[in-house]
Amino acid sequence: MLKSMTAFGRGRSEGEDKDITVEIKSVNSRYFDCTVKCPRVYASFEEKIKAHIKERATSRGKVDVYITVDRHGTDITELALDTALAENYIAVLRQLRDTFGLPDDISVMRVAANRELFTEKRVEEDLADEWARLLPVLDEAIAGFSAMREVEGKKAEDDVRAKLLRVAECADRVEAISAADTVGYRDKLEARLRQILKDSELEIEESRILTECAIFADRIAVDEELVRLRSHFGAFEDILAADEPGGRKLDFLMQEMNRETNTIGSKANNAEIAKIVVAMKAELEKIREQIQNVE
Repeated sequence: MLKSMTAFGRGRSEGEDKDITVEIKSVNSRYFDCTVKCPRVYASFEEKIKAHIKERATSRGKVDVYITVDRHGTDITELALDTALAENYIAVLRQLRDTFGLPDDISVMRVAANRELFTEKRVEEDLADEWARLLPVLDEAIAGFSAMREVEGKKAEDDVRAKLLRVAECADRVEAISAADTVGYRDKLEARLRQILKDSELEIEESRILTECAIFADRIAVDEELVRLRSHFGAFEDILAADEPGGRKLDFLMQEMNRETNTIGSKANNAEIAKIVVAMKAELEKIREQIQNVE
């Protein structure tokens, strides 16, 4: 079964202190290329997230993961006093009071107005707990992502099968035309050779004439190419039916099928076969384009 490399999935968890959202989207690529964009608290999970997606979701594709956290109800910072700076600040205020005879109105609120006396310290969060909260949301996004890959992959597979059937039908037509064309070519060639020998008053053994005609006729026969092409059709179906990713194998098969089709076109000495070969190549190109989007 084919799975598309183009998909999207989303997961969301709403909690008392924060909401977590995970979005996964991907496009086709020859290799697995994953980028994770997340808050600082999840930065240490980046490689873990990539490995989890590769194991559970896809082995190929350009994958982008977006993780957002909306916090509410809980402050995640601690406010601390810079004691040394505060002592120095108050001492300077008292010096200012005494030097200039100012009113003694130094109070807590007046001192606290200087924000430089305080530092914000981020509360260290429990990484094990954070991963435990993130993982179900990530798996939910992966589930949606995988479901879309299967749906899009099924569409691609149906389209590929239909086009492959048309290529097979074209191959059958080529075989029928080629068989008749080869016999006709051999007969014409034999008649032509006999006429040349007669006009030149030369004598050659009958077996030699027949052998030469057979050799030349064989050069335009496409039986072997059609046999190999049909074997590729069978291999193609086996890959489509397999559970494992088959995009790379199908891509290789497409190259082989194109090679056989090109050989048929170059060998066949018939205008009708040439037209059919053009149609075959057009369908094969469409199949190749579809395969570029599957894992």
